[in-house]
Amino acid sequence: MPQNAFTPGIVAGRLDAADYDTGFSDLHPSLDPHEALVAADRCYFCHDAPCITACPTDIDIPLFIRQIATGTPDAAAKTILSQNIMGGMCARVCPTEQLCEEACVREAAEGKPVLIGQLQRYATDHLQGQGVHPFSRAAVTGKTVAVVGAGPAGLSCAHRLAMHGHDVVVFDARPRAGGLNEYGIATYKTVDGFAQAEVDWLLQIGGIEIRTGQALGKDIALDQLRADYDAVFLGMGLGGVNALGLDGDGKDGVLDAVDFIADLRQASDVADVPVGRDVVVIGGGMTAVDAAVQAKLLGALNVTLVYRRGRDRMNASVFEQDLAASKGVRIVTHAVPKAIHGNGAVREIEFDYVDDSMSPTGETLRLAADQVFRAIGQTLQGDGLPELDGRKIGVDAQGRTSVDGVWAGGDCAAGGDDLTVTAVAEGRDAAMDIHAKLMA
Repeated sequence: MPQNAFTPGIVAGRLDAADYDTGFSDLHPSLDPHEALVAADRCYFCHDAPCITACPTDIDIPLFIRQIATGTPDAAAKTILSQNIMGGMCARVCPTEQLCEEACVREAAEGKPVLIGQLQRYATDHLQGQGVHPFSRAAVTGKTVAVVGAGPAGLSCAHRLAMHGHDVVVFDARPRAGGLNEYGIATYKTVDGFAQAEVDWLLQIGGIEIRTGQALGKDIALDQLRADYDAVFLGMGLGGVNALGLDGDGKDGVLDAVDFIADLRQASDVADVPVGRDVVVIGGGMTAVDAAVQAKLLGALNVTLVYRRGRDRMNASVFEQDLAASKGVRIVTHAVPKAIHGNGAVREIEFDYVDDSMSPTGETLRLAADQVFRAIGQTLQGDGLPELDGRKIGVDAQGRTSVDGVWAGGDCAAGGDDLTVTAVAEGRDAAMDIHAKLMA
């Protein structure tokens, strides 16, 4: 008997092939040339553009939109990529509705901003689709830099260093480069293997070697890297996942949302990924929403996202929250997990309702669940790291750590906002400081 949404337990193949194709198709299909020209024509090309200030990578947004409007999308792409070498991915996953588009003058006047993110994708896709790399290396300096982590921060740092003529070796614990772009973003946001295609395109600069299966503290040590290289950049992200801290956290069916998302991203066919009939996701960030939406797209009958505070405190943007609701995800707020019930495997999860001060109200909620995904934050892993600031590596404005010759950026470093675009900016800026130090 074929599986369907009502089949109990955790099973694969709940939907027809056409449903998977529709659900996991591109969330924001590319603009065609005419659509791009129409969208670009709405830009006022502000001299003191607030959208630039709102962009963590300081892209000259009015300039690249004007270049699209005048029929030179490849020039627009170079404007973008000179500031953000991963502009193609950021155009797909960056919360533009909270950043550049929220600051857009059109948004303030009309409630409808210029489609900055989609225009950025149009330009970068136009260039990268030709296999063209618009940058070249400077003369080789003879200096070598180790980069730990092949995610957005590490790759951005590596590319900028290679541009300046340094040789870079990038170490990553996973089998493939890309970091969260490859393993941690919803499948429907980056389709057709774009994450790997972007990595391959980025490496065309030359001077960058990728070594996978190399984890800091296990396969490589920071002290050895410092001895072998002229500088070290740490951009390995956050490898650990916070536990719920409840009895039953280890029951079958209680899983990390990041692992679920990674399994989907690496699956040759999403229909082969099993999902529960009744799914509960605990958390309020982008990872929680990505897990909840994809569980629903895989055919789960009931998906509930539970967050401990109000919707206005969720890290996931309003757009992401609305997307989840539109896909049939139920969002429950002001509830914290209390107990996991089940004999060996999860069957129900119980919550306490809490008020704004996080005090229990005395009311509880029990949800049927054969699958529970934890999405309550990630933690830094590794031994022998530079001094921490809180639970992340402490850095100054240039990305320098407490250890001489070691920089850090991205999710593993203190002070960021855990966005791909911010990680790219921090990697780029650290690379410029490393370059200045090496050439002094």
